[in-house]
Amino acid sequence: MYTVGEIEAVLESFAPAAWAKDVFPEDNAGFLLGRREAPVSRVLVALDADRRSVEEAVAREVQLLVTHHPVTFGTRRITGETEEGARLLTLAEHKIAALCMHTNWDAAPGGVSEVLARAVGLVPPYEILGARFVHTDGRAYGLGRVGRLPAPCPPDRLAEQVRVLLRCPGVRFTAGGRPSHLVAVGSGASGGQFDDVLRHGCDTFITGDVKHSLFLTARACGVTLIDAGHFHTEHPIVASVAARLRRALPDLTVLESEAVREPAVWRTENREDRGE
Repeated sequence: MYTVGEIEAVLESFAPAAWAKDVFPEDNAGFLLGRREAPVSRVLVALDADRRSVEEAVAREVQLLVTHHPVTFGTRRITGETEEGARLLTLAEHKIAALCMHTNWDAAPGGVSEVLARAVGLVPPYEILGARFVHTDGRAYGLGRVGRLPAPCPPDRLAEQVRVLLRCPGVRFTAGGRPSHLVAVGSGASGGQFDDVLRHGCDTFITGDVKHSLFLTARACGVTLIDAGHFHTEHPIVASVAARLRRALPDLTVLESEAVREPAVWRTENREDRGE
């Protein structure tokens, strides 16, 4: 049996919550709900702290919910009259603590960005795409990563590979007019890092939540831009974090969410794909 605080210490050693403030000052990461001394034998790891993951945490009788997206961004009122308040009350009433590691997971060595880079086939070592910070122990962290494919690849073929590797119903992309080789990745909604993509001389950028205007800019700059969606560019971190907890705390039962899915409905020419 472990405590919430002991599990928090493992996660903090990997990606300190303080790093979130360096890359996103308004972020709300870390230990957000519960008691540090509370005992934990079962933990659920999920991407989102939404209604489904909360209900799953209750049903699977865990004492701790570990998520990427925060369970709250600092609500001032906790009542059952709001969706967020109802989730927080449910967790508290069932004595389920919440640890949420947001942009610190994105930025950490071995975190969301690097898991995404590996998932789409980039070969390490990777460079940090955006601003580079250095921890007191010498570890460098920051948002996004840059790496190379094993060999140059036509943009349309890479887009299809990304779709398959990330298990997306589909991807949106614009071809930059040259083979993809030096590739930048940014999990979630990282379109704001496009200037960094250009600064690194990348021919391709894989991210999510891309705006129409950025597709136009990428095409004009000769950069292949692949939008694989917010959920699918971040979800691979769940299995990675679960594995890390299992290695560090072998007596802890670590479950991966089966309820949290892509919240959007994808409609293709021939069928309707639902994340529900």
